[in-house]
Amino acid sequence: MAVALCLPAGAQMRKAGRAKAPAAAFEEAIINDSNQPASIGPNARGSAVVRAQILLDRAHFSCGEIDGNYGSNLEKTVAAFQRARDLPVDNVVGPQTWAALNQDQAPALFTYTIAQEDVTGPFATAPADLMEQATLPHLGYASPLEGLGEKFHASLDLLKALNPESSFDKAGESILVPSVTAPLPGHAASVVVSKSDSSVTALDADGKILSYYVATIGSEHDPLPIGNWKIKRVWPNPVFYYDPQLFWNANPADRKAEIQPGPRNPVGVVWIDLSKEHYGIHGTPAPGKVGHAESHGCIRLTNWDAFELSHMVKPGTPAILQE
Repeated sequence: MAVALCLPAGAQMRKAGRAKAPAAAFEEAIINDSNQPASIGPNARGSAVVRAQILLDRAHFSCGEIDGNYGSNLEKTVAAFQRARDLPVDNVVGPQTWAALNQDQAPALFTYTIAQEDVTGPFATAPADLMEQATLPHLGYASPLEGLGEKFHASLDLLKALNPESSFDKAGESILVPSVTAPLPGHAASVVVSKSDSSVTALDADGKILSYYVATIGSEHDPLPIGNWKIKRVWPNPVFYYDPQLFWNANPADRKAEIQPGPRNPVGVVWIDLSKEHYGIHGTPAPGKVGHAESHGCIRLTNWDAFELSHMVKPGTPAILQE
């Protein structure tokens, strides 16, 4: 299967001024505490934030990577959850929001035994250059740790902090990870892509939110194509067809190329094709950049969010792209 054209991850532009904060400490007991008393808000970091991110993820309100940082992605996700649950929208996880989240009483963390498939590979760091990517038979993970991060929707720093003694490369080893498994919330009657909120929302026939995902959407050079479109088809494990003539910042030496499937393919593990030519909703090889970078007009989700959404839509599902 082929996909239409969209910005490869190597050409994404990170927004300025996003400094990396020092590592936070995480405590299993606090992350698993269903009687969490502490209110948390923007710029908070630590165990309570991890718990909120995991519970939101299981409720199908995704802030992208679970990393223990209350940044802009989590702020938007909390607000969306509050609106959906008829709570005061204050962007703070306080008593009322905790009460709603803690209706889910399952442990937030669990012990996972690394499987042989997690460490088998092959593993290799994908080159940034698209012409070099086109020479590879598969765009896979750089390490077992990367694959485990995607499996459990977690940043690599979080997994390493939760498991400081682990090398993440031995089958049979036990590690502590976010518990993110949850049944699909249902089939979407429509999908709304918000430019101002940088989000994708799946709605049921009554307009109720089924799922909410932070996203990377458009740029100054390639703005989101506002309008009412439809989903044409879903392509899992897509080939990326790169045409440099469609990108304003392409290398003049580039030529058309086919980049093979894999989680580090420029459009990730799935392409949800839109009726607007060359546009789609898709995954990414760089989950930590979702919500913090720009694209060439397409709608970029983490691989796990794009995968979930791909199982909620079908050809003909309305896709409303709005300001």
